[in-house]
Amino acid sequence: MNKIIRIGQIGIGHNHGEEKMKAFRKFPELFDVVGYAEDDPDWLEKRSGLDGYKGLTRMRTQELIDKCDAILVETGVPDLTKTAAICVEQGKHIHMDKPASGTLEEFKYVLDTAKAKNLVVQMGYMYRYNDAILKTFEMIREGRLGEIYSINAEMSTYHGVEYKKWLTGFEGGIQYILGSHFVDLIVYLLGEPKRIVSFLKHTKLDGVDFPDNNLAVLEYDKALARIFVSSVEVNGWGRRQFVVTGSKGSVSILPMERTTRMTYASLDFCDHAYQDMQKEIPVADLSATGRYDTMAADFYHYVMGSKVNPYTYEHDYLVQKVLLEIVKENKTQ
Repeated sequence: MNKIIRIGQIGIGHNHGEEKMKAFRKFPELFDVVGYAEDDPDWLEKRSGLDGYKGLTRMRTQELIDKCDAILVETGVPDLTKTAAICVEQGKHIHMDKPASGTLEEFKYVLDTAKAKNLVVQMGYMYRYNDAILKTFEMIREGRLGEIYSINAEMSTYHGVEYKKWLTGFEGGIQYILGSHFVDLIVYLLGEPKRIVSFLKHTKLDGVDFPDNNLAVLEYDKALARIFVSSVEVNGWGRRQFVVTGSKGSVSILPMERTTRMTYASLDFCDHAYQDMQKEIPVADLSATGRYDTMAADFYHYVMGSKVNPYTYEHDYLVQKVLLEIVKENKTQ
């Protein structure tokens, strides 16, 4: 393959789509952005004029695929997996936004096909590139937290009526869309849970009926991981958090973005059980200006073989498997 990767975007309907395109366009030395494809007149009216697509050629889907080495799959969520399948069948590396759609078997087909063809699949889980998350992973690898006993993750918002109506189209509602970010991180750290218990509650606020106030508990041999996601939490953004507790120490990331704050507590210096003795750890927060930049650069290196994607095909499959188990509506009863 040439040093510069020819890449295009199929779909502009995903909520992260424009920002992904902006990120990839920041690296002209790595990517030749060929154009984008979108046939839905509603999305074209709403988003084709956004800054991320200015100056780009709109093509038919097959024409774009033919011209590209790799594809950004940024359709609306319901169409992500079937679009990804078309791309990998034709030998294209893909960045696929999240969460996967369709059945688990359909997503497995995408992953199996990509693996058989030695194609990169990069899922668009943004917290994989959050500086505080990366530092937490490093501390865990170094043994500074000891054996992990607990993960507490929250990712809530106070959503408007139109967004809530959109969420009615997904089993699990907001847990499916936002909770998937934390399923990704928890499965990466702890693997497949032994048992999953979910509480998917419908507040029916604003007259919209969907699971908008949700808790999932993932049980492991010694650890518990909790994922709380709500669409009705005032200042939910400010309380988004990822807290990891182990036998030697704990890390708290709260809030997670704009502004990111990370603190660390260790048995080495926490010598009083009834005092707050945490220390702040400096972290970068690029969420407002470059949330996806490192993700885009890493995609290039994965395709070129100069880096190995730490999130394997098997990991991505397990994330979707666990997520689908979490969002089963019968688990509310």
